Amino acid sequence: MVIYKKQIKIFFYIFLVIHLILWTLTPSLTNNNLPLDTIEALAWGSNLDWGFNKHPPMSAFIVEIFYQIFGSNDWAYYLLSQIFIVFSFFIIFQFSKEILNNEILAFISVLLLEGIYFYNFTTPEFNVNVCQIPFWALTVYYSWKIFNQKIPRFKDCVIVGIFAVGGLLSKYLFIYLLIAIDILFIYLIVFKKEKKFHFNYLISLEVFLVLLIPHIIWLFNNEFITITYGLARSGIDSSTFLDHLIYPLIFFLKQVGILIPFFVMLYFLTKKIKINYNLKDKKLLFLLAINILPILLILFTSMIMGSKIRTMWMTPFYLFFGTLLVYVFQKYIVKQNYKSFITSFLILFLLSPITYAYISITENDKRTDYPGKQIANKVQLRWNEEFKDPINIVLGNEWNAGNLSYHLKTRPVWDGEIDQNKLDTYNYYICIDRICLGNK
Repeated sequence: MVIYKKQIKIFFYIFLVIHLILWTLTPSLTNNNLPLDTIEALAWGSNLDWGFNKHPPMSAFIVEIFYQIFGSNDWAYYLLSQIFIVFSFFIIFQFSKEILNNEILAFISVLLLEGIYFYNFTTPEFNVNVCQIPFWALTVYYSWKIFNQKIPRFKDCVIVGIFAVGGLLSKYLFIYLLIAIDILFIYLIVFKKEKKFHFNYLISLEVFLVLLIPHIIWLFNNEFITITYGLARSGIDSSTFLDHLIYPLIFFLKQVGILIPFFVMLYFLTKKIKINYNLKDKKLLFLLAINILPILLILFTSMIMGSKIRTMWMTPFYLFFGTLLVYVFQKYIVKQNYKSFITSFLILFLLSPITYAYISITENDKRTDYPGKQIANKVQLRWNEEFKDPINIVLGNEWNAGNLSYHLKTRPVWDGEIDQNKLDTYNYYICIDRICLGNK
């Protein structure tokens, strides 16, 4: 039995390594330029702050660390995304082993996620959605530890607070997971009285709030610009009565479409679907809270506010769907079905990068076709004709100016949109099309 478990672990680690290599190499070999969101994060990373015009700062902090190590090598940022993904898979595997008490089923829980394109096809673009994923996984895992303890350990509560703030500083939608977990604990403590309140529960909140203070101060000093941007993206300002119905319906239909490959794999795994549930089952209750409740909460928000829910916003929400469905249908998962399941998994596992590569090579109007390096070289030559000092600052939107900040060897700081008041403070500058370059 020990050997058997070791074999499962070996297969699991092989899967992680192959996923990492496959999804690092595929975009590295087929893309000419980094995607939009990654360039944006790098632009913010050149001028670090406790927040930016669109998002909180975590993604910028992470990519800047990688830039300081690897510089302007595109493969490094594709690798960064996959490190975040496979690490999250590892955490999900550990969590699933505790839930399912079966290493094979835990492994299957992770393999099922390859049927959700959030965890393969979209991952080359390191952005705030990908940045959330490990924090989401870790927050769930350590919340489960607390959930399983009669007296919550101080250490685990501190850890939850740290990972929770990391998630929120990645993207504000992380709050839906935190609310869902809080609802579960309030339900068990106040209404069901199956848990006793302990002061340590508040430790997570205290750690969370203390670590959040720098960002909160930044928000006050910057007129809550990230929140207003998020609200604008959701279309609340222009929503009509029908939007309260149409947007949630569109959201629901899109999610069904996204999950079809996942459910196809699940079908090959079970061949028979019969739901037996018991809400007194604490494991099931926890799985429903972390999987279904955040989705219901964001759907409810859309219904109440008439707001759009953009597809990519749901990236971390399905991380534990495999665990939930395997737990619910585990009675119908038998060895005879493994072959067909593995076949369906391998098809999806290989088809995704092949499709990505095909699109990347054949379509030529994508952001990743942008000649960022070539433009940076031309701009540098133009600058050298007039000035001897280095370019150390760029102005313009995150895409155009951000590409220069990334590709130029001097790593100029991105200083926001073009502003004459800013330009007047520089020693000298030049403006070309939609960007300005300067020395300060």
